[in-house]
Amino acid sequence: MDKKTNEELLNLVDKAVAGDKSALETLILSVQDLVFNLSLRMLGTFPDAEDATQDILLKIITHLSSFKGESAFSTWVFRIAANHLKDYKKHMFAKFPLSFEFYGDDIRNGKIDDVPDLTQNVEKSILAEELKMSCTNVMLQCLDTESRCIFILGTMFKVDSRIAGDILGITPEAYRQRLSRIRGKMAEFLKEYCGEYGKGTCRCADRVNYAIQNHRISPARLDFTDAIPMETMVEVKEAMEDIDGLSQEFSFCKTYQSPTGLKDFIQKFLEGTSFSVVRNA
Repeated sequence: MDKKTNEELLNLVDKAVAGDKSALETLILSVQDLVFNLSLRMLGTFPDAEDATQDILLKIITHLSSFKGESAFSTWVFRIAANHLKDYKKHMFAKFPLSFEFYGDDIRNGKIDDVPDLTQNVEKSILAEELKMSCTNVMLQCLDTESRCIFILGTMFKVDSRIAGDILGITPEAYRQRLSRIRGKMAEFLKEYCGEYGKGTCRCADRVNYAIQNHRISPARLDFTDAIPMETMVEVKEAMEDIDGLSQEFSFCKTYQSPTGLKDFIQKFLEGTSFSVVRNA
């Protein structure tokens, strides 16, 4: 998001609330990638993240008049998004919850050698990379929603503990303590099982066909491979904090540009009759 002063943001908000579509579009486009990436890590899959992002952006629009500039606009957006995602029940993993015990057992005992070639002529190296990114993303689903949110805010977005505590309604000290414990738990699992990021025996290239058979990846839909990475992500931190020295353990926490479908949704919304209805909500 382009850095703007609070005065500039408040001016944009005032214009958007008054019905200025251009101002509203500027505000929404400035935070859509932030919301999408938080949704993707919280929910685990691209389709679920895109659906949730649409819901959150509409919620931001309908509550826009409540933003008074008492915090950074991105912090205000994070709070709305985090609260929405912690209670979100429509995603796949709400119906099929995971645990580290289940994931570890699957790595140890999955019959990966009994599966035929299902790659459909897609290069195995491409599918292995897709599985690596999918696996580490889905691994977050082994955390409870509050812990997942803490981990994502602290590890991917590197949110300062004062801001994160404000977003989550806990003290900065409690946030730092919980983040350190959660990061340690994640790092321990990676070291024990993962051959890509730790010392484990699990190798993505060996599990490609097994993953396809279990619908974890699809040669016909390479979400992570096709997603466009972002060089930078919106900053909401006031200072970089070295919580526990585990930063290198989580190099998989990349950020992505929003899917084109999400951008099309915003354009259609702004051009449609729904705009006036939501604006006056």
